[in-house]
Amino acid sequence: MKQLDFLALSDVFGSEPFYIQGQGLGVAGIDEVGRGALFGPVVAAAVILPLTAHAHLIKAGIADSKSLSAARRKHLAQEIKGMAIACEIGMASVKEIDRFNILQATFLAMRRAIKRLYPQPEFCLVDGNQKIPGLLIPQKTIVKGDQKLVPIAAASIIAKVWRDELITRLAVRYPGYDLRANKGYGTAKHCAALQEIGISAQHRRSFSSCQLAAQLI
Repeated sequence: MKQLDFLALSDVFGSEPFYIQGQGLGVAGIDEVGRGALFGPVVAAAVILPLTAHAHLIKAGIADSKSLSAARRKHLAQEIKGMAIACEIGMASVKEIDRFNILQATFLAMRRAIKRLYPQPEFCLVDGNQKIPGLLIPQKTIVKGDQKLVPIAAASIIAKVWRDELITRLAVRYPGYDLRANKGYGTAKHCAALQEIGISAQHRRSFSSCQLAAQLI
């Protein structure tokens, strides 16, 4: 796999006083996973790393979670947790996704992850192009941030590993959907199962594929 050319935080913040004085220690990377899935919660992670961890993680092969094997993600997640100043998970349930819509539920999961951080960050770097509404901490969005900045890549890995492990456990409770393999996403086998056995309590009823399956029950 080609090593990503990550930006330095100094490229983002320049001579910002809080960054220089705190040596970047108050910067949190934020990312989510599971936004496009049909089953299970949406999960976000918030990670604060010391600057000394960046070079180590780049050398270790950190990248956006989607480009890594499950084994590599798990190994890197342990590395990240071992070096992080703070590392937290936040999630929004299926009921919250159906109540608020997936975008607002994603923001909710992100706010929950950030709120759990101790110490609280001075600045948040958020993957994507939409700022988190209602967040009182200054923030900056970075399109494809999980490919450009180590803290966001770290958050993407932590969130992915945590959610995958959750869905693997739920696969035992909800057999027949091939969840262990698809992690809740709408693969052909998953969609076929929705047509055959209908939706479960952990399927997102507000999603069109699940709505169609519900109509057949």
